[in-house]
Amino acid sequence: MSNTKETPIILVTNDDGLNAKGIKALVALVKGYGDIYVVAPNRSNSGKSNSITVEVPIRIKKVRDEENLHIYSCKGTPVDCVKLALNKILPRTPDFLVSGINHGANTSVSVLYSGTMGATIEGCLNGIPSAGFSLNDFNPDADFSEAVKYGRKIFGNLVEKGLQKGVCLNVNFPKGEVKGIRVCRQAEGMWKEEFDHRTDPFGGDYYWLTGYFKNAEPNSKETDEWAIRNGFASVVPTQVDMTAHALLEDLKTWDYEIED
Repeated sequence: MSNTKETPIILVTNDDGLNAKGIKALVALVKGYGDIYVVAPNRSNSGKSNSITVEVPIRIKKVRDEENLHIYSCKGTPVDCVKLALNKILPRTPDFLVSGINHGANTSVSVLYSGTMGATIEGCLNGIPSAGFSLNDFNPDADFSEAVKYGRKIFGNLVEKGLQKGVCLNVNFPKGEVKGIRVCRQAEGMWKEEFDHRTDPFGGDYYWLTGYFKNAEPNSKETDEWAIRNGFASVVPTQVDMTAHALLEDLKTWDYEIED
């Protein structure tokens, strides 16, 4: 394939870094659908959300260049990767963007912290049909075969159907066998942070972030958390517009007059 208007261009990125097993699985997931450009961080950038690099230069290096597969390493965040790809690397705006496959789930409010979804949302902001993929397994050598199998089906639908403006997909896979695919909503819940207090060899104090996720609705079968805990892949349509539209009219009734 050549870089023509007729050949789809697919931008692939992640937050676990270029050497992560998950991004290799993602390339396999989209293989055959077009000309693939991989632009990914040179190291782990987990938890970077939508962050960008503004204080230091961003360096990028071409790692591989062959027919239908072009790979670049970026010394920046996942969103940096997308921005550089769109502005400096790709021959034109890509037809699709995929991010992942993340080592670890990005369900519920994790979507707010996730570098995987940060890159996905950046694609969405630029009008590109975009999807983030994650596997509920933090093992660096995790088995991505089921995620590739079911993810390829989801991506095929994305290619055929497209997405409305301002919406992207947050896709999560359970560890092990996948029973099927469920379209659902983001679960209500939050991370309960804890900080492990430690002392370095010089007597200085430092803290290591730990904690756990508290699911506020563990029995709701409509959520992404329930889906992956019960062996299903979850597909959540995620929107960029964070406006609480239901409250607009109510807020207009508040008193905003400033008294002298």
